[in-house]
Parts: sequence; C-alpha cells; structure tokens
Amino acid sequence: MKNKYIEIWKASTKLGLTSFGGPSAHIGYFREEYVQKRKWLDDKLYADIVALCQFLPGPASSQVGISIGLLRGGILGGIISWIGFTLPSVLILMLFATLVTSTGSFDSGWIQGLKIVAVAVVAHALLGMQKSLAPDRIRIFIAVACAILTLLIPTAIGQIGIIILSGLFGYFYYRKETIEPAAKITLSFGKKTGIISWILFFGLLTLLPIFKPFIQSAYYSLFDTYYRVGSIVFGGGHVVLPMLQREVDVSPDVFLAGYGAAQAVPGPLFTLAGYLGQVTDGISGAMIAVFAMFLPSFLLVIGTLPFWSVIRSKKGIQAALKGVNAAVVGILLAALYDPVFTSAVKAPMDFVIVLITFTLLVVYKWAPIKVVLVSALLGAIVHII
Repeated sequence: MKNKYIEIWKASTKLGLTSFGGPSAHIGYFREEYVQKRKWLDDKLYADIVALCQFLPGPASSQVGISIGLLRGGILGGIISWIGFTLPSVLILMLFATLVTSTGSFDSGWIQGLKIVAVAVVAHALLGMQKSLAPDRIRIFIAVACAILTLLIPTAIGQIGIIILSGLFGYFYYRKETIEPAAKITLSFGKKTGIISWILFFGLLTLLPIFKPFIQSAYYSLFDTYYRVGSIVFGGGHVVLPMLQREVDVSPDVFLAGYGAAQAVPGPLFTLAGYLGQVTDGISGAMIAVFAMFLPSFLLVIGTLPFWSVIRSKKGIQAALKGVNAAVVGILLAALYDPVFTSAVKAPMDFVIVLITFTLLVVYKWAPIKVVLVSALLGAIVHII
C-alpha cells in the first residue's frame, strides 16, 4: 500500500514540475503519464473523468488529477495527487511574491520555449484520444463540429452546452447499439461519503458568508473569499482572474505581476492563490488561500465519483458518453488553436520548435520531460540570437 502512495506522489510531482501550458496541455501530460505510461486507466475512462470535471466548477485539470489519485489510492491518494501536482507551482509563486513582485515582467526565451512545447503536447494527446474516442466518421464529425462551436462560443456556459448536446446526440444515435460493459470503478469510499461531501460543500458555501460579519479575523475572511471563488468559477483559471482581482485587496501592478509569474510556472493557474495569499498575509495567508481555493474541487469530486461509477454503467449513459467523449476531443482540438497555439506561436522559429518537439514526441517517442527541456533550451537559444 505504501508503494502505491509513493507511486502516486512520484507521478503527480513529476507532472507538477513539468506540466506547462495550461489546462488543455495538462490533459495531454496526464494522459501521457497515467494512461500511456503507467496504464492506471484506459482512454475511455480517462475521457469520462475529463468530461465529468468539465461540468464541475473549479480547476478541471486539477480535478482530473485528484480523481485519478482517488481511483488509485482512495482519499489519501487524491490528497497526495493534488499536493504533488500543486505544490511546486505554489512554492515558486510564493517565492515570486517574496522576491520579485516589483518586477512584473517574466519574459524570456526559455519561458517562450515552455509555452511552445504545450502545442506539441496537446497535438500529441489529440491524436491518441481521437483514435480511441472518435474512431469513426460520425464521432469525427461530432468532434469537428464541437471544435467549431467551441471557437465560435468561447464561454464556459457554451462549452457545457456543447457537451450536453453531444451527449444527447450520442444517446439517440448509439442507444440501440450493443454497448461494451463499462469498466468497473473501484473506490475505497461509497455514496455515504459522497453525500457528506456534498453537504460540506454547500454548507461551507452558505454559512461562511453568514458568519463573516461576526468573526473579526483576517484569516476567516481570506478563507471565505477563496472558498467562494473556487466554488463558483466555471471555465478554468483564466475565468477566475477577474473575480480574484475584484475580491483581493492588492494593486493592479502586483496582481498582474503574479499573473505573469503564474503563466511562467507549471501546474494549475489556480495556484495564483498562493502568490496573492503570500502578498496579503504572508506564509499563513498563502497556505489558507491555496487550501480554500482547492477545497471545493475535492468536495465536488469526492461527492460525485461514487454516483458516477454507478451511472456510467447504464446503457443509455454509455451511449451518451460516446457523444460526450467525441466532444472532449473537439474541445481539445479547439484549445490546441486557442489559447495554446495563439499564445505560443508568434514567429516562424516558434513553429520550427513546435515541429521539432512534436516529432520527438510522436516519431521518436521521447519522454515529455525531455521534450520540455529541449523546447526550453531551443527557446532560450532563439531569444539570444
């Protein structure tokens, strides 16, 4: 059992140190590590988890990592998985807050290289997921249609609507087909734990603001702010920024400095909470802000997974998931263009690095961590030249 937790820690920490490029790229890195390399789950189950986490508020990629940890090692496994993936960027951003908040600019060649490699990683993940999740003409059509709609309706509500429509299409188109038996999801906790988790989630969301006027504590106020933001944000880290900027009492320059730093480090953008907490209330503030920001994700995932394992075994749900999984491929295809490609590829030499890193990943089967280092080195060389 201890070996299982050490394995989760090693895998998630490696991802926490190397997963650059935002949520879409994280999905690619996770698939490479957990599906391709370690074979902890297959593409279908992985896509189910990705689709589920797209529905939940909070950081989708972090929730995917927590879910895989929960499947592999129970609640403790989920906690270890989250710490491994999140801690590196939290520590780096706390260091930024302490040492370089006055700079506000983190432009350099190696950072550009890290942005560029995300293009290759997402493209590689997209190819693999298409083969297993959109293997026929109908599902390729669904994927392409969803990619187009995602680009034309670039909102969190639009994305959820696209997934729902794809699920309905899958239900009506595939419900009469023979469905393969669903892979059993084994959890170390059951529905009772899930219900308690949902009660805690809504209880904290409701009661924290009610008691806030009666509890004169900066830390209580900090916890309330970040818990509320982490509970109600759909669409990932970039959506959380305007909400945080309104809620947190720091100057625009200091806030943007932290945003620049968050873009430059691996891991989830929600770890910006560590930077802001450090700026406002020191190390204790950073720890409380990060814990409060991610706690809703834990409660939502723990609350949903025990029911999801039963629901997904139903024939109609599996038919709908065929459409949903194809939609996930389409949404990832849209993300490959915007924001991954558009934010990374600014010049012909950037695309040259994309071609080199994509070839190393797909043709020569290099490990992603090696490709990340090569891309950072090439970005630094191009910057100097």
